[in-house]
Amino acid sequence: MSSSVESHQAKMIGELRVFIKKVLSDPTIAVKSVDIARKYKSQTDSDELIAREISANTTIRIPETWSDADKMFLEILHEVLDDEDALY
Repeated sequence: MSSSVESHQAKMIGELRVFIKKVLSDPTIAVKSVDIARKYKSQTDSDELIAREISANTTIRIPETWSDADKMFLEILHEVLDDEDALY
């Protein structure tokens, strides 16, 4: 594996570790994030709206230029909503 790939993976793992710590220290983050995603899921620019509102209303900060970890978080939110829809 090349060192740039390893470096990229290490950075992503570091970002995910920080995120997981925040979620574990404030369990309302997960609920707020899903509620926000639910609010915007059907809009064209949903990811942008979700990222902005999560950044404004939680300790999670999603910058204007998304990292792979930010993108993964937004994808997972959509998967949670898809799973939720499948239950009903």
